[in-house]
Amino acid sequence: MVKDPKPVDGQGKKQDANITAARTEPHREVLSAQVKDVLTLLLVFRFLNALCVRTFFQPDEYFQALEPAWKIAFGGESGAWLTWEWEHQLRSSLHPAIFGIAYKAAHTLMSALLFPPQLESFVLVVLPKVVQSVFAALGDFYTWRLATAIYGNASNVPWAALWMTVLNPWQWYCSTRTFSNSLETTLTIAALYYWPWELLADAKVSKIVPLQLKSSINKLRISLVLAAIAVLLRPTNIFIWISVLTVTLTRFTLDGKSPLQTSTIVVLFREIIICGLLALAISVISDRLYFGFWAFPPYKWLYFNISQSLAVFYGQMPWHYYLFQGIPLLTTTFLPFTLIGLYKSTSRSSSLAALPSNVMRTLSFIVLTMVGMLSLVSHKEVRFIYPLLPILHILGAPRILEFFTTGPPPPAPAKSSDGKPVTSKTSSSGAVTLRHKISLANIISINLLLAGYLSVFHQPATISVLHFLRNEFERLHPETLSLDHAPTHVEEDLFALFLTPCHSTPWRSHLIYPALQARALTCEPPLGTEPGSLERANYLDEADRFYLEEEDPNVTEKTGAKYGIKFLNEEIWPVYATINTDIGATSNTSDHDDRTIVTRSGDVPRYIIGFEGIEGVLKGFFEGEDAPGRDMGVRLRKVWSGWNGAFNEDWRRQGRLVVWDTGIYQ
Repeated sequence: MVKDPKPVDGQGKKQDANITAARTEPHREVLSAQVKDVLTLLLVFRFLNALCVRTFFQPDEYFQALEPAWKIAFGGESGAWLTWEWEHQLRSSLHPAIFGIAYKAAHTLMSALLFPPQLESFVLVVLPKVVQSVFAALGDFYTWRLATAIYGNASNVPWAALWMTVLNPWQWYCSTRTFSNSLETTLTIAALYYWPWELLADAKVSKIVPLQLKSSINKLRISLVLAAIAVLLRPTNIFIWISVLTVTLTRFTLDGKSPLQTSTIVVLFREIIICGLLALAISVISDRLYFGFWAFPPYKWLYFNISQSLAVFYGQMPWHYYLFQGIPLLTTTFLPFTLIGLYKSTSRSSSLAALPSNVMRTLSFIVLTMVGMLSLVSHKEVRFIYPLLPILHILGAPRILEFFTTGPPPPAPAKSSDGKPVTSKTSSSGAVTLRHKISLANIISINLLLAGYLSVFHQPATISVLHFLRNEFERLHPETLSLDHAPTHVEEDLFALFLTPCHSTPWRSHLIYPALQARALTCEPPLGTEPGSLERANYLDEADRFYLEEEDPNVTEKTGAKYGIKFLNEEIWPVYATINTDIGATSNTSDHDDRTIVTRSGDVPRYIIGFEGIEGVLKGFFEGEDAPGRDMGVRLRKVWSGWNGAFNEDWRRQGRLVVWDTGIYQ
């Protein structure tokens, strides 16, 4: 671990008075109890956090984790929606396997205890949040532990880092969501904590050769296994470890003489190979069990997203997106402190000793490398740099501490007989007091308001609508609520039709019952097209085709709808004609006359779900003299609507979310 930071010279620096320790080194037993208490409190905090988050953020939270997990637990006939990434083996099964095991264990236990289906469905909906809350708490915990390893047990900086991660609205909003990025973040900060940072020490100060003790090698193994799993989950995580290894071997930007010897390098690469192969073997076996054949998702991920350029199908961002949007969204009100911390950690004016200073520079190098490399990729999302957030908290913690607190100056280090500083176990005594209290109160208030709004009021309807549908299904079909059997036939072949932008809601993880049949618009990418081809440029998925403006002005004039009519008429409920042989029809039935019965294919659902903007489309299709679907017997009636936030950047998702009863079923 990194030793306690000490002033480099006897003068110290006033601005760094609060960065160095401000109290006596705690006793070992006190530290042990403190670690347990902090972990327990964080577990409770994130559990409550998970229960409070009731809004929708991005589809991957469900479709890249919980849907394949549902298949693992309940089988291929369970109604899980597997997106194209799973059909083409782009994703590692390790992440959904965690939730699949949890689903299976909970279902087995509840079945043995004869839980009623309604109660079991409630538990299964909440369960992934509870599991993820453990990983979120561990992410907070290892952020604090790494900061403690850098700054020392007697320093207040680790506590500042802990408060930053607890009060960060992005953490509250995202850490308990089942993104692979959330697990990647926890794995990354834990791996960084266990990494042998003594590899960055100054050989002139420390005479110990790294990686010679068994305890040090064991910590290295833990670090490497966690890092390898993170890379297998998210291949871009490799940039973090390339950065660490590059700085370790080259000592780029570091102070002092390298302590690495040939034996150290041999041990390091031996463990990298062994631990990497171990993690790879676990992943390959897991994927073999899930897919039913041998697969290597990282290769498929690189092939489809890089070689075939399919990632840009889901959006392109400018090269500076992470600089001007990504990092500000991650850090919110802590942005100034993290930027200053990032700058100061790269400079040579730090008052920290060589080893902790080198660690800080390595962490800043990780941030710069990761942001730089991912900025070269066209498709960008904030959560792609989520693993950097704990690092940014650690870099910004000294700056936020020195701005909001005052304390005694650090003591001048004692001198040995040769005139060199001597490491001190304690620091000066004295109270640390708050300052700039109004600014601190404003920051905390803004963070709490952001966290509260995003987790409760921004896009809640896309979650709550599924509770409504599930409850309705339980009321209407109480005899078909089994999870252990193939779907049972019910009165309506299609219970719900979602006419929303694709993946606007969770799916089977919230619908639960296999017999509850539903359909939604899809948005599969143009898999069979070449990059740059005209076919790809003109490609439209189902959701695009539904919202495409009507080409025929007569359709808009007759129905009053600007989009959607053609799609409903040709793709959802297309017309086909069957010959009525009872009245002597001939084969020439191109004109629909009395010899032909005109009908439509496609199931009419009990409920149609969409944002309120499509109400005119539905009425234009089903109602009125010129409505194409007027003969289908649909009589729309609103039975539920939910507020979905004060704003939405996507015009298709604006307004309330509405459920219409088609009136077909009693």
